[in-house]
Amino acid sequence: MSKLLRQHFEDREIKKGSGQVSAFIALSLGILATLAALCFLFPNLLTTPDFRPLYNANILRGLLFASVIIGFVSGVISLLRNPSKRWGMAGMLLNAFAALLASGQIEPNYYDRSMYAGLDYFILTLLISALVFIPMERFYAKYKAQKLLRSGWVTDIKYFMFSHLGIQLLSFFTIIPAQILFNQWLNPTWHQMVSGQPLVLQFIEILIIVDFFSYWIHRSMHKVPSLWRIHAVHHSSHHMDWLAASRVHVFELIVNRFVGYIPLLFMGFSPAATYAYLVFISFHAIFIHANVRFRFPYFRWVLATPEFHHWHHSSEKEAWDKNFAAFLPIYDVIFKTAHLPDHLPKKYGTTANTKIPEGFVAQLVYPLQNKQRKNN
Repeated sequence: MSKLLRQHFEDREIKKGSGQVSAFIALSLGILATLAALCFLFPNLLTTPDFRPLYNANILRGLLFASVIIGFVSGVISLLRNPSKRWGMAGMLLNAFAALLASGQIEPNYYDRSMYAGLDYFILTLLISALVFIPMERFYAKYKAQKLLRSGWVTDIKYFMFSHLGIQLLSFFTIIPAQILFNQWLNPTWHQMVSGQPLVLQFIEILIIVDFFSYWIHRSMHKVPSLWRIHAVHHSSHHMDWLAASRVHVFELIVNRFVGYIPLLFMGFSPAATYAYLVFISFHAIFIHANVRFRFPYFRWVLATPEFHHWHHSSEKEAWDKNFAAFLPIYDVIFKTAHLPDHLPKKYGTTANTKIPEGFVAQLVYPLQNKQRKNN
């Protein structure tokens, strides 16, 4: 299915009135509506416990049926306009299937369950991100010729899904080991003092502390060959947009979250400040990868901007090993790795010496294969 999507949508000229846009809308809404209906049917298995108290079943049910109607109508339009009938038909069938699932009992019935998939987190994050960043990239595009469905978007969607559905798996390899290793050295008195500070102050402290660790982890990923083989996957995209932020190897996710969680654990920040930080970094990471032309002449030295991070992803020689900070460019200034010239980068991706395969699975096994070849 993903291969057919790539062949039909990636790097193809989308013409007005051709039915391709309506086919994409029908397929996208059909998939999301089906997943949402499954969340209603199996809430204990598929939804995130922390989010459940925030949900209003009536509103969500109304949104679900509205999405099904829009998706089905889009499929009909594509069927009438697109010479390739299969995508419009597939969209109609997916939305009809979602409607069939939702026609039964979809009132959520929660009970305690330790294991869950977090499918609702994936749906909400993808939907909100798409609604915010797709229009932003259309109206304020840095590269106007870059297509919405550019090459590699299917691979990046898979990364997006994996990183959001694998919350428990990532926690098992990051938060739990950190707690086991360092719990004996935690200071309750210190924690109480830190968590009693104003939330805004805690939020700023988290940014300063975590970004210091992130800077050196990121820099090590570029300098240590075995780590670069992992991190190079993130740099393999030749296009920068909101989806490019998702292309991160699972080993890198584990390392970043494990090391990033350690200072949070020791400092004892309040849950509210930690959640605010997590929400901020989720959308900030997407924003700095987005295909937007915002430059922020003065603010760009205070907080990392798309211009700042795009230079980090550039394959041009002047940009190699520059701009490692995730949030605070001051660290790059202090450690002499900052690079923000007046002009914008033109090329992205890894250098000619690093060849990254295409596809989600091939990129997951790439670091191991590369190591094996070196040892042979």
